[in-house]
Amino acid sequence: MGSDGAQIGIVSTQDALRQAQELDLDLVEVAPQANPPVARIMDYGKFKYERDIRLKEARKKQVRVEIKEIKFRPKIDPHDYATKKGHVERFLRAGAKVKVTIMFRGREMARTELGRKILDRLVADLGDTIVVEASPKQDGRNMVMVIAPTKKAMEKPESKEEASEPSTAIAEPEPTEAPAPTEAEPIAEPEPIAEPAPAPREA
Repeated sequence: MGSDGAQIGIVSTQDALRQAQELDLDLVEVAPQANPPVARIMDYGKFKYERDIRLKEARKKQVRVEIKEIKFRPKIDPHDYATKKGHVERFLRAGAKVKVTIMFRGREMARTELGRKILDRLVADLGDTIVVEASPKQDGRNMVMVIAPTKKAMEKPESKEEASEPSTAIAEPEPTEAPAPTEAEPIAEPEPIAEPAPAPREA
């Protein structure tokens, strides 16, 4: 293939290299598995630069969503509930998803409906600022639910009570690491075809 993408046809490697040299360009093998192999005359340095720019732009467009976790007990008192709900609202305003976990101990496992009531209450309190991505389900001694913010949650202003809380107030909830964004696999770099060494002349 020529530098403009036009088909040149089947030529020898020597002829293809000569044509590339005449244009001050590189001969790059782009389909080595084809029969015969396909090569293209191009500016290899420019090709690599443009490809790297495209990969960089693709990585910028990838959105990494953080997942926070906050834990409740089935017999949580009203003050602790209000405090933890405030933390959840803060996470949502920052654009993070929240994994809400109800921890059961001992005989509490016989009253798992108490944990479900807390999760239902939290969903009702947060209203249209959230969407439930993973409905409550039992996971061993825990009941887990995942919620995500709506656009309204991120636009909601911070309350005076939350603004006055020091940043170190969050003690129990610990952020879990979000799965690393999957990056597009780099395209295998075609290598310029080296010019064959001249055959030795007979004496």
